[in-house]
Amino acid sequence: MRVIAGTARSVPLLSREGLDTRPTTDRVKEAVFNIIQFELEGRQVLDLFSGSGQMAIEALSRGAAGAVLVDQSRDCLGIIRENLKKTRLGEKAELHCSDYMEYLNHCKKRFDLVFLDPPYREKFLENALKRISEIDILKSGAIIVCERPADKTLPDAWGPLHRVKDYRYGKTGITLYRAGTVLA
Repeated sequence: MRVIAGTARSVPLLSREGLDTRPTTDRVKEAVFNIIQFELEGRQVLDLFSGSGQMAIEALSRGAAGAVLVDQSRDCLGIIRENLKKTRLGEKAELHCSDYMEYLNHCKKRFDLVFLDPPYREKFLENALKRISEIDILKSGAIIVCERPADKTLPDAWGPLHRVKDYRYGKTGITLYRAGTVLA
């Protein structure tokens, strides 16, 4: 696992070992960032199930202004700190050791881009989308990138969030939602 492009290009990233985490593959990460490449410069990012922090770090490397990384595991936060140190992007990042719902319930910031890549077996993705649709943390036109099993379908809309597109990469599916837009 590595940073694909930007100021930290080719820097290898650490990842937590074991079955508790499922890092996004470089292939999927590269595809996601090709899709959102014009949505990064100067933007504020939320990586809600951060794991190694690789999605937020990639966004920062490619020009995002700042990122909030949330994970409930202290081990993961330690890995994220190391990855931020290796990439020299730490001053643009804010880390929170918190359950995702607890973070959302107390969040006062607003974001342009949100990454959601929770454990597949749980209802975390649906719960996070529902809560995000109920609170005011998204700037107009914000994008939410959801990583999910390819065979899992998500609804066309969650309140003000509207599905823009679905992508499939082997067993991995990506769904993009945009805040405040209607499907064509």
